[in-house]
Amino acid sequence: MGNDVTEKKLDLYGGVWGGLVPLAVLIVGLIWLSVAERGGTKPFWACAWLALVAGLFFAKNKHEYCQAAMRGIGDSTGIVIITAWLFAGVFGKLMVAGGLVKGLLWLGMTTGAQGGLFTLVVFIAAMLFALGTGTSTGTCIALTPVLYPAGYFLGADPALLATAILSGAAFGDNLAPISDTTIVSAYTQGATMQDVVRSRFPLAISAATIAGMIFLFFGGGGTVQSLPQIQAQMSPTGAFMLIALVIVVVSALSGRHIIESLIYGNIAAAVIGVTIGNITLADIFHIPAERGISTGIIQNGINSVVGAAFFAILILAVTQILVETGIMKNILSFAEKFMIGTVRQAELSIIGVTILASIPISANAPALLLVGPSLVKPIGHRFKLAPARRANLMDCAVCTAFFILPWHIVVAAWYAAVISSSEAFGIAAPPITAALCNPYSWALFAVLLFSAFTGWNRAYEKEEAEEGSLIEAEAGVNKVA
Repeated sequence: MGNDVTEKKLDLYGGVWGGLVPLAVLIVGLIWLSVAERGGTKPFWACAWLALVAGLFFAKNKHEYCQAAMRGIGDSTGIVIITAWLFAGVFGKLMVAGGLVKGLLWLGMTTGAQGGLFTLVVFIAAMLFALGTGTSTGTCIALTPVLYPAGYFLGADPALLATAILSGAAFGDNLAPISDTTIVSAYTQGATMQDVVRSRFPLAISAATIAGMIFLFFGGGGTVQSLPQIQAQMSPTGAFMLIALVIVVVSALSGRHIIESLIYGNIAAAVIGVTIGNITLADIFHIPAERGISTGIIQNGINSVVGAAFFAILILAVTQILVETGIMKNILSFAEKFMIGTVRQAELSIIGVTILASIPISANAPALLLVGPSLVKPIGHRFKLAPARRANLMDCAVCTAFFILPWHIVVAAWYAAVISSSEAFGIAAPPITAALCNPYSWALFAVLLFSAFTGWNRAYEKEEAEEGSLIEAEAGVNKVA
């Protein structure tokens, strides 16, 4: 968190146990909703609200308790995250409205691929869509109704075909600069988007390569049949929307602020969409005929992230209270004394605590918000792990279990789309347990463990500082020259 927690101490009745009440109320509520398959950022509001209310009655100083909650809400990290989400939400809506789905379908269908090769094409298409929109759930909802039946009729294995879409969604969520998890993991650790994307790419692409080989060699075996009513849903112009994604990535990698990069991407997506005729200016913004009707894509994009934004605010308030009561410090002290003695153990602890937080919670960004500032950052900082490295360990870890377990939002949405499309075309659907074998998530988990055990891709704070000093020195020399 942005505040110096050593200057604040919040006393609660019951000591440590009283301090655990808000955390217990929050986690129980999240698990309850998730297991009941009613999870989501908006339903989760109530859990965080109840946690804040319950904690107040254990605080000895009610005024200071409220001030602690406000310090969490006003944390600079949270402000950056929420602002970035607002622009990322609009960008995703512009990409979809611009015909990205039809463009990717056209790219996939014109390759002439069948069987395992088409399953690989589906995986790549889902990767590109998720990278371009920043939404894993949206990727599954948008692509499955088209790509699943197409692959089925082109001889792909149903289970691997379906998980190819889920795997591609996981890849995009893991790496996209506009993804909520990428934004949260970067800014809770104080890392720049440039460093995060550059250093995460080797991890993500290694896992994608392993998953791609599985799809290619084992993703066939079906019978090739004629494609019904799918050709009409293809359009080559939609592929031009990928240019907007390239602009965002290049801008972020050049060191520009993520919000600046997203603004450039929004403008590019709007211009391209209008130019190719898939979007009108009225689609982007217009005066509605009646009160209560959307003004267009901008409003729809912001609406799409309102649930996550408000939940993030509430989570930051709860987390700040936990920090100021000393609960997180006690947990860290225990871990450092009995579990964490080396940098390898520190990295494995970061991976473990992130996965444990993500298992019961059916949304991944809230899990990162819960453990990122209060546990991951101090653990990594003690061992001088670079901010980008800490962010990568968190994000990669959350993209494992989250895309495997059936009660998580994205898996539920993915399977609902699979069932719907299979019923529409009268074809077979794999069981939901197919998600448990998601190739990308398991490959990413293996790559992550390899990295932690061997030190591959590991970076330290000192290295980043030295690189920054070297760049400044070189700039000074050039300026003098």
